[in-house]
Amino acid sequence: MRYLKILALPTLIAALLSIPSSAAAQASINIGAEPVCPYGYYDVAPYNCAPYGCYGPEWFSGGVFVGAGPWFHGSHDFHGDVDNRFDPHHGYVGPHPERGDKPFNHFHGNEMRDGRGHAEGGHR
Repeated sequence: MRYLKILALPTLIAALLSIPSSAAAQASINIGAEPVCPYGYYDVAPYNCAPYGCYGPEWFSGGVFVGAGPWFHGSHDFHGDVDNRFDPHHGYVGPHPERGDKPFNHFHGNEMRDGRGHAEGGHR
């Protein structure tokens, strides 16, 4: 009986470890459609519309925003002017346009960004 008790625990462990697991780990992230904003959108979640003056003219091709964050579709070596005074991470709390609003023009940038959320060169 003593040997049976000693063998019971290793046998139970071996039996449990030999059962194949059927759960495959998968992760899927759906970020949805690109925001439609008159002056572009921020390059970090939740990708809200950026106010007028946040992005410089090189961020637009034929009047269409080249994208930022996961929807960026500019060239790999792209760098464009932004005015970080309109960035909530720099303390901006003013108004933002609604999606679908019409744009207007007057821009003064103070920072370069690459479209993927990276500021380069700091303040100008």
